[in-house]
Parts: sequence; structure tokens; C-alpha cells
Amino acid sequence: MLRELHRRGTVTAAAAALHYTASAVSQQLAQLERDVGSSLFERLGRRVQLTDTGLVLAEHAEEILGAVERATLALEETQATVSVRLMAGVWASVASGLLPTALTALATEHPGIRVRTRELAPEDTAGAVRDGALDFSFVIEYSSFPMTWDNGLERTVIAVERLHAAVPAGTVPAPTVALPDLAESPWILAGPRSHFGRAVRIACQSAGFEPTVDHEVGEQSTALAMVAAGLGVTLVSDLGLALCPPGVDIRAVTEPITRTISIAYRTGNARRTSLQLVVDAVRKAAAERGLAAQ
Repeated sequence: MLRELHRRGTVTAAAAALHYTASAVSQQLAQLERDVGSSLFERLGRRVQLTDTGLVLAEHAEEILGAVERATLALEETQATVSVRLMAGVWASVASGLLPTALTALATEHPGIRVRTRELAPEDTAGAVRDGALDFSFVIEYSSFPMTWDNGLERTVIAVERLHAAVPAGTVPAPTVALPDLAESPWILAGPRSHFGRAVRIACQSAGFEPTVDHEVGEQSTALAMVAAGLGVTLVSDLGLALCPPGVDIRAVTEPITRTISIAYRTGNARRTSLQLVVDAVRKAAAERGLAAQ
């Protein structure tokens, strides 16, 4: 908690990163100050700044947390049978399209590995791994919108998807469509702050037009339902195709747009046997769906 307070500057932000209430974080930090016998932070307006003593302890916190990861790795390496619980960050299409197959196979081959999941926005999963709230997470990168990467994280590519045009039934008779052909259509997209919303907007701009977004929605299933109702067009990934309701036609986009799905984990965990077994299981599930990364 002290480390997150130092990183984020407010108790509220630290609590959000750790998925606790602000009150719980405040109480624990107050107890830490009593244990240390010295003030660890001071308030400067709405923000909190660590004192010299707090900074010293925060430096040791990084070492302590690193030691915990190294100890976990060492313990796993001594076990003939891996027995561990892992917390994963997921989003809807991965949770429905890849995890059921992967976790079923994992439970059969390695019953000691239990994976729990937490659904987050794709934009938040990598940060939660970096902060220690998750052991690993699924992350995405679009061909039209490359992402910056955290040096403290590593990632293993497990699947590559194409994006397809989802249009109201009967509106596009050909099996393929060029993005400029959809320039006059109303669009149904996630907001521009999301990776998906930003990537699609950039792809449209590269094709020579700015999409007219009549409906800004975050959930892919909601967007597809609106397409089925004739309210506009959108793009959908391979995994998202399973969410398509009647009334939606899927058309290949002539200018290929792809997105890469990876599993991200902290660099210190790269050698964890349990983590690599999970990665292998998900890779196999992706290959069975025809999405294997070359």
C-alpha cells in the first residue's frame, strides 16, 4: 500500500489500484505509521507526499516484494507437482473464447494450478500486473495502433486476430468491403480513450475518412445488437464473432486490420513453471480456434 501511495499520490488512487476501499488503505497505512513509530507521509492539498522516512521504507518495500516473487519461484522449482493459485486479468471475448478450453485442459493435465480471473478493461490489465494486483493478464495490440510497453513486464504472444466489418443484414451484398465504402455509414464504437476505439478510428483516418460515431458503447455484444437493429456498422474481432446475433452480416475488410493477443507478466515471474503451463494451455486453445501466432 505504501508503494502504491508513493506511485499514485493519493489514497483513493492507491486503493483503486489495489481493489480496496480508501478507508481500508487509510487504516492500514495509519497502522504502519504506528508500527514504524514515525510519520511516513504528509498531505499537500489533495495529494500525499512521502516523508524521508516513508521514502526509505518504500525503497525497502520494492526489495521485499521482489524477494517474495523470487521465493515463490524457488518454491515452485522444488516441487515435483506444481500447486499454486494465479490471478488473471481478462476481458469478455478472451474469457468466453479462449479460457474455457484452456482452463479445462489445464485442470486435467495440471490439477494443482488454479486460475482465478478478474474482468477489467483491456487498457487496465497490464497496469494491474505491474502493480502486483494480478499474476498475469491478457493484453492486446492493434496493427493500426502500436502500444508502448512497460520495461518491468514481459509478454508472450498467444494469438493473432483479424477485425471484420459487422453490418446490418443485406446492406453489403459482397463478401468483402473496403473501409472507405463504410465512410457514409453511422458507426457504433467504443470511446476514443479505449484501445479498440482508438485503433478503429486510426484505421478509418488512414483510409481517408473520420467515422461518424452515432453510438459510443464499450461492450462488443451491445454494439453488435445495435448493428442488428440497423443503427450502424462496427468492426469485430475473430473471437467476437461468437457474439453476433441474427441480423448481422460479417464482411472481410480489404485492408487487413489485425490485433495481437499476448499474456503479460512481471519480468521476475518469467521462469515460473505454473505461468508457462498456463501460457502453453492458452496457446493451444488459440491454435484450435485457428488463431495461432506465427
